[in-house]
Amino acid sequence: MTPKKNNNDFDAEIENDDLKQAKAETEIQDAEEVIVKPRSSYKNNASTMDFDWDSVSNKGTGYSAEKRKELESEYDKTLSSITENQVIDGTVIAITNREVVINIGYKSEGIVSLNEFRYNPELKVGDKVEVYVENQEDKNGQLVLSHKKARALRSWDRVNEALNNDEIIKGYIKCRTKGGMIVDVFGIEAFLPGSQIDVKPIRDYDIYVGKTMEFKVVKINSEFKNVVVSHKALIEAELEQQKKEIIGKLEKGQILEGTVKNITTYGVFIDLGGVDGLIHITDLSWGRVSHPEEVVHLDQKLNVVILDFDDDKKRIALGLKQLTPHPWDSLDANLKVDDKVKGKVVVIADYGAFVEIAPGVEGLIHVSEMSWSQHLRSAQEFLKVGEEIEAVILTLDRKERKMSLGIKQLKPDPWANIEEKYKVGSKHTAKVRNFTNFGVFVEIEEGVDGLIHISDLSWTKKIKHPGEFTAIGDDIEVVVLDIDKENRRLSLGHKQLEENPWDTFETIFGVDTVHEGTIVNIFDKGAIIALQYGVEGFANLRALVKEDGSQCKVDEKLPFKVIEFSKAAKRIILSHTKVWEDANKPEKEKKPATSKKKEKEEQPKIEKATTTLGDLFGDALKSQIEQQNNESAE
Repeated sequence: MTPKKNNNDFDAEIENDDLKQAKAETEIQDAEEVIVKPRSSYKNNASTMDFDWDSVSNKGTGYSAEKRKELESEYDKTLSSITENQVIDGTVIAITNREVVINIGYKSEGIVSLNEFRYNPELKVGDKVEVYVENQEDKNGQLVLSHKKARALRSWDRVNEALNNDEIIKGYIKCRTKGGMIVDVFGIEAFLPGSQIDVKPIRDYDIYVGKTMEFKVVKINSEFKNVVVSHKALIEAELEQQKKEIIGKLEKGQILEGTVKNITTYGVFIDLGGVDGLIHITDLSWGRVSHPEEVVHLDQKLNVVILDFDDDKKRIALGLKQLTPHPWDSLDANLKVDDKVKGKVVVIADYGAFVEIAPGVEGLIHVSEMSWSQHLRSAQEFLKVGEEIEAVILTLDRKERKMSLGIKQLKPDPWANIEEKYKVGSKHTAKVRNFTNFGVFVEIEEGVDGLIHISDLSWTKKIKHPGEFTAIGDDIEVVVLDIDKENRRLSLGHKQLEENPWDTFETIFGVDTVHEGTIVNIFDKGAIIALQYGVEGFANLRALVKEDGSQCKVDEKLPFKVIEFSKAAKRIILSHTKVWEDANKPEKEKKPATSKKKEKEEQPKIEKATTTLGDLFGDALKSQIEQQNNESAE
């Protein structure tokens, strides 16, 4: 730097007229150096107007008045007039690792920390920036500037201007907050909602922290000093144009490349470049798919085919499986009915199970084909989802792409040799499966069912409903009475396990014999009488009159006379009234009864000798004769 000149130096130069021109040039150079670099001796930073030109002229500078004005004008042009606390524009002339050197046209450059330009990593030499003049000269003679304060002072004006002019601005994403991000815009902390970062859903917000991006101001709340910005708004316009171009070219069967945008339980949304389409879960694969995540993943790029779209082309149906051949077309040509195949159970319903024998090729096993049993059962009792099984092909329709399978065919049909295994008259143990009003359905083994008619349950008891005799799930002994192979039914009996007790009862409960009985029930037509050996008899109401004229009651134990006995109908007709009436008759009237008794005692002897018409119709004739005798006796 050229040292400052005093008045003595100027006097010496004036004395030499030959050096006048050199003096003038030297002073101009000194003036230029004063503009570029500060001098520590200038304590008050005096301007050119403070310089004592008169003292120089008095010493004989030799400048004319015109020349002096010219020099003063040139000198004034090289200096900027600035004041502190002012915001002005400057030019970046140098960038270091820590500082940015800015020229504002003042006698010295200003230094600003590089951190204040963190929002603008693309800053370069020559860029115009705004700065705030904090101090014209610090203790080191340095101009003190601040870019951050300048932005803050102008920020609200700039933000409102950007909103009104729909201007694209830059901002620095400082950090993440609830629901979005905090962005530094012109020194103001603006809010960037998560939904406004991009057109596609954002899963990781942290990757945007520390980035500088372009935004649009979408909302300003001056009262609460809130600013909302959007990056999505910048790309929506471009995407809208792309969307129109894509929609205009859409055709059914067209193959496009897309990106997996979102995955739901019912399908996958594909971004086709601004236009979204849906691949339904059934169009992802020819095979069964429990969830779309089994086939695709987020951000995956894949080719899809357009299946359909609405008139406005706002809903686009896409397909993925349609790009590959149908599995039925590549099914083994040698596969035929009665072949055994292996597969995995993929779906179970009440009526059956679907088995996948190859990807996209399924067969149905109806519940009736799971067991030889005729009982209605659920498919869940036989199979489970995911289970690997073997089955037999029952039907195969390649044209309709349908197949039915069976698993009971893997076992022998129990009815194939039913006559040998369950001969008529053979005894077995069966399990009670169901009741009807007319009998009991039982199962001897899986697939072999039979019916016990209600009349074949007991020789002696009169059963109104099978539930009175047994219970579902109980074991019961049976005898095979008949085989119906065509209808796959057995006629069974339970009482046939024992001999018919009515053969014996015929000798015990003969007509006119008296037995002690207990009244168990009385109804409109008469009463049920319990006799010995578990036999029950019937007495009408007239036969229940006591000797004193009163009526018999339930649970009374009284003597009863047998009026009628029918082995074929298993019926015994009784009378209590007849007992006391016969006891009160004269001896004469009792003789016919005695002769009848003798005839009855002699009758078995005759029956042993030969078979007569009495053997065939004896019971009926006997009942009629006894009834006539009884009426005549009365």
